[in-house]
Amino acid sequence: MSDNIQPIRPRQALKQMKPYSPGKPIWEVEREYGIERVTKLASNENPLGPSAQAVAAIQAYLGEIHRYPDADTVDLRLALANKLGVTPDHLIVTNGADELITLLSETFLEPEDEIIVPSPTFSEYEFGANLMGTKVVPVPLQEGYVYDVDDILAAVTERTKLLYICSPNNPTGTYMTRNHLQRLLKELPSRILVIFDGAYSHFVTADDYSDGLEFVRMGYPIMVTQTFSKIYGLAGIRVGYGVAAPGIIHTIRQVKEPFNVNALAQVGAIAALADDAHLEATREMNAQGREQLYKQLQQLGIRFTRSMSNFVLVELGPDAKRIYEKLMSKGIIVRFGGGWNLPEHIRISVGTPEDHEALISALVTVMEEIELEKKLGSLK
Repeated sequence: MSDNIQPIRPRQALKQMKPYSPGKPIWEVEREYGIERVTKLASNENPLGPSAQAVAAIQAYLGEIHRYPDADTVDLRLALANKLGVTPDHLIVTNGADELITLLSETFLEPEDEIIVPSPTFSEYEFGANLMGTKVVPVPLQEGYVYDVDDILAAVTERTKLLYICSPNNPTGTYMTRNHLQRLLKELPSRILVIFDGAYSHFVTADDYSDGLEFVRMGYPIMVTQTFSKIYGLAGIRVGYGVAAPGIIHTIRQVKEPFNVNALAQVGAIAALADDAHLEATREMNAQGREQLYKQLQQLGIRFTRSMSNFVLVELGPDAKRIYEKLMSKGIIVRFGGGWNLPEHIRISVGTPEDHEALISALVTVMEEIELEKKLGSLK
């Protein structure tokens, strides 16, 4: 082999890309800290677990996994269409909603284009644009992490191609009202596709919220993205989907891999979709869990943002990262806000009452430890 070895150069776009950083899995924390019991409140997973009907459907199908899955997800799209009041042609099913975000970028974005992304929000929107070498135009949320339609409209240029709205928004839990969404759709140029990420829409209890589907049915240039990872409790098998006009769906299908959703995921999702009791139980548990967390945080004098999702953004001040790290060392996994440019915050997923008790107990201990360290440090 020649001594004059030249490295293989990656695309220039990769220089500004950061890999997605998920919440640490339970096994990793157990191994790293030698802990036997870990409470994970970092990834907005369903504390009730998956639908029993979904588990049964997956188990029943195990003997068929030597066959390729349905590349067109016909049965799942039909089940979704019946549930959502659209046609199967309005639907595309993907390997989690994350894949759909990437497909949208690959389908529509050129290097000279721009996308608008309110901030802070889910990092995968920016990731997809960076992958294509497209400019990301951030629009900061207003005080209280509220969407401002005027700010969003002011960011539009001739190059704007896509606009992302995450509602409820990850990581803030705040949402865009129905009236504001309708105004935005009416005033935007029709050449701009709005991607309305409704991953957490099932948890919303506000009367003035829209999940965006009504505007798809009205014919606006909007795609609603959804997932089976949250309220349906199927994060481990990766199923997401998008709802939009058939013409938009057809265009995206041109770049989709043929067998992107595995067979077990398809049958599991169909079964979960029919399990209304599991969905309602999850929704009720989440609503009660949010209120429990609010009460416990208020008793500690800790500030937080009221949420319409299955997580709560909590403000801990300059010690937030130390608190996050100390909590993890005690077997409590939450999400540090630094990745969203919120270095004084953590995000806590809504869990079971037992999860919350473990969290609050550890949080009190950690805050006391930090205060003691500060006092000892000042005496040196």
